[in-house]
Amino acid sequence: MTTAISTTPLRLAAVAAIRALAMALLAAALFLPAASRAADRARIEAFLKTTGFDVALDSIALSAGDAPRLLGIDAGAFGSEWTRLTKEVFDTARMRGMALDILEKTLDPDDLAHAVEFYASDLGQRLVAAENDSHMIEDDEAKQEEGRRLVAEMVRTGSGRLELLKRMNKAIDSTGSSVRAIQEIQYRFMLAASAAGVIDLKVDPDELRAMLLRDEPRLRTALQESALAGAAYTYRDFSDADLEAYAEALEDPAMQRVYALLNAVQYEIMANRFEALATRMATLQPGQDI
Repeated sequence: MTTAISTTPLRLAAVAAIRALAMALLAAALFLPAASRAADRARIEAFLKTTGFDVALDSIALSAGDAPRLLGIDAGAFGSEWTRLTKEVFDTARMRGMALDILEKTLDPDDLAHAVEFYASDLGQRLVAAENDSHMIEDDEAKQEEGRRLVAEMVRTGSGRLELLKRMNKAIDSTGSSVRAIQEIQYRFMLAASAAGVIDLKVDPDELRAMLLRDEPRLRTALQESALAGAAYTYRDFSDADLEAYAEALEDPAMQRVYALLNAVQYEIMANRFEALATRMATLQPGQDI
């Protein structure tokens, strides 16, 4: 399952500089009557596998390599300790457990069944396989470069496929949450690093948020371009008819609710793990100015 954000947006945030609504969606969901929304944990585990969201969660670990750059620190200074630390903090079993804990309380059984029905189909499983492979590619720049080449070719030939990809991306992130999600992850990570003494943050929290907001237009453009290139690469072997069918499935109200919740869950887990990483970095790195 493609989510609004995997590793690419966080990598872009690192080189370019959680979404409040996503957090509000998650918070609101937690207060819904349990009887009306709780889904069986075993069904949710099967749901994660069928839709590929389990792999999307695992891919969060790939974004850890960019964490030092967000703080202006050279990751090479950590040596092998950095690898050990990130494996502990971004433990895939732990992240899947966190997702299950939240989804068990928030995922509507009917919405779950709707999403599983699509992703268990032949087209759904082919999409999941392609998305899983794309999520776990470590050389993100190579994927982006090939995706940009494919997009440029579509522009050159006037291919209608380009609009299909844009339609899919819009449906995946219908609330436009990616930009604010990245800003919130950065914000929480930098404040946690400052509190842990990893960096000497020269601005107060309000000033930091204002700095991130000023960069929002540029970041939004970068994320849109990245998402389009990523989609062009991921779905390069699918027909236009396949992509149109996928776009229609993503636009269904039930699927929209599922994606809003899954995006919120993924964003929160990313922010939580980056906060934990910032605290643990204090044991490896003396404080630096930023």
